[in-house]
Amino acid sequence: MVAPEVDDLGLARRYRDGDESAFTEIVGRYRDLVYGLVYRMTRDPNETDDVAQEVFLRLHRGLPYFRGEAKLSTWLFRIVLNVLHERSAKRRPQTVPLEQSGPEGPTMLDVGAADLRFDGLVLRDRLDKAMARLPDRARFVLAAHYLQGVQYEDLADTLGVPMGTVKTLIYRAKRQLRDLMLSGGL
Repeated sequence: MVAPEVDDLGLARRYRDGDESAFTEIVGRYRDLVYGLVYRMTRDPNETDDVAQEVFLRLHRGLPYFRGEAKLSTWLFRIVLNVLHERSAKRRPQTVPLEQSGPEGPTMLDVGAADLRFDGLVLRDRLDKAMARLPDRARFVLAAHYLQGVQYEDLADTLGVPMGTVKTLIYRAKRQLRDLMLSGGL
């Protein structure tokens, strides 16, 4: 079996040689990962679409210059981090929508219903608010590692820091998140 980074490098070479379908394959391979990570950072589906589009646009522009010194996924995570960092000043306060769209159209949530889902919504809302209050880097490492499954090594390559630093960043981010959750000010 061929390692994914070899496949990625081969796709990058194919793209450089004029094969546009190689870019489509790369987008297909990383679309869910990019969207998932961006959504965890923004919590806004519209902004997620905008940021992901910008990420893939930058990938498209930069792919001819990709030398393969790092894994393509690492390079792509770095693009995500850069785009999110540039847009962080424009970030809006996080809210929980009271409408949900289903196949029948928009429906209102029954916020007065006493059920387990309500408790889950309250906890999720508190977690989202606490995550939104974390510094960008802390939010990024938590979302990437715990919610998207990005390994320590890939985060270290993405951030350009030693793996021990990544572990420290994650530990401190978890501690900050815990303190925010326990402070009750959410």
